[in-house]
Amino acid sequence: MSDTCAVSVLEAIRTIAFVGDLAMGQPTDHSWRASCLARRLARVTGGSDELCAEASIVALLRWSGCTANAHEFAQLFGDDVAQRESLLALPSSGSGFRQSTQENVAAFFALSKIHCEVAGDIAGLLGLSESTQFALRHLFESFDGHGAPDGLAGDAVPPAVYLAAAAGDLEIFHRIYGLQQACYLIGQRAGRQYPHHVAEAAMAHAREWLMELEADGAHEEAQFFAHSLPATRAPLEVLADVVDLKLPWLTGHSRLAATLARDAARRLGLNERMQQRLYGAGLIHGIGRTAVPNMIWDTPAKLSESAWERVRLVPYWTSRAGKLLRSLEDEVRLASFAYERLDGSGYFRGLTAPDIPLEGRILAAAVAMAALRGPRPWRDAFTSRQAGELLLAEANNGRFEKSVVRALLPEEQQGLMAKPATFSAPSILTDREREVLRYISLGASNKAVALKLSISASTVRTHVESVFRKLECTTRAAATLKAAQLGLLEPVTLPDERLKEFGS
Repeated sequence: MSDTCAVSVLEAIRTIAFVGDLAMGQPTDHSWRASCLARRLARVTGGSDELCAEASIVALLRWSGCTANAHEFAQLFGDDVAQRESLLALPSSGSGFRQSTQENVAAFFALSKIHCEVAGDIAGLLGLSESTQFALRHLFESFDGHGAPDGLAGDAVPPAVYLAAAAGDLEIFHRIYGLQQACYLIGQRAGRQYPHHVAEAAMAHAREWLMELEADGAHEEAQFFAHSLPATRAPLEVLADVVDLKLPWLTGHSRLAATLARDAARRLGLNERMQQRLYGAGLIHGIGRTAVPNMIWDTPAKLSESAWERVRLVPYWTSRAGKLLRSLEDEVRLASFAYERLDGSGYFRGLTAPDIPLEGRILAAAVAMAALRGPRPWRDAFTSRQAGELLLAEANNGRFEKSVVRALLPEEQQGLMAKPATFSAPSILTDREREVLRYISLGASNKAVALKLSISASTVRTHVESVFRKLECTTRAAATLKAAQLGLLEPVTLPDERLKEFGS
């Protein structure tokens, strides 16, 4: 039985767009509506069928890299979700993101670089065209040359970038300020963010297009996309890795939870379909996590009631992804049980034992086990034995099924880690480079890695540069995504692992 779950490329793109909308503080149909507008805008400005398709896809995946720089964004702004939402709504003559970082230009370029590199890599993993990948790697370029990451200007900027930016602005500004003000703001950005002819077309057709979207635009777009995307299927592990990028200490968490759940199901005698369903549910159980600011997840103390209210909605938002992952409706439904507990103390429904199916009990225990096995900024990772003892104590208190917890223990005792089956794991990195990669993927600074491995910071920097060169990337987030796909992120096999120092 294969470890891999796969969905259509359209399902993958729409779900990644949903994740991006949650992370950006937008309505969950924002990217979809912007995609519809981008295609119309491409058409009226004389774009080919290929450009119409590319503009639509770029608009859908425009925020696909926002989980990758969420850690750095939160360090700079605090609440990454609320701040992104406010930046998109900023009534400025140029990009709200660029406007907000005028006093810290280096931050604008650094955050843009992470976002764009990962967005382009995601497009590559989904099998999208080189042209689409290039556009996604230059999402924050602007017509006047003051954008990022490369400061391209004029015709050097991919047309799909302009079209997606104008469509996104129209969707957001209309929703917040109304049609008249939206057109005014788009006019203000003409010649700065995008060319005049793009802005003029958007303003001229805005009312008509927005009315069409309120009618039956979604059905039309679905038909359009059916003929514009690769016929291949996309590994669900890609989505899991994109979600886990939001927090450095979650690297590999969803893959591990998925593998634990599947293997426990096998030991409990569940059939192969149920095992595979649990594996898929484990991969996607964290989709809703992207709606919660990193500052809440990184809190070492007890959460406030308002913060807990946001956390409790995580499985709800995951369940909402079911409308996008139609071929995995059973897996999505199952994923929504990830945080329920038999005594009713879980969320989001607060179900008790009679209402939680066996598969739901398995997933909840597997997710808890995976969380215990991973480090957190305020604690070390627990060993397999420690995690098992803690989970058994919870089972004795009535929160987990005892038989399920016991089924989780054997492989955990062996210290196994989830490994992707979609790609081979070539030995392209040395053992030391893999150790360094694992630590930086968890958010450790070069200084922290140097202390842990008893080597100099300059040696760590040399190893990091070598890893980036071999993986053909330039940022930690991109290296983490590629390494996850290549199976290079097994746990660091060092005694008494400690990652106390996070950040730069």
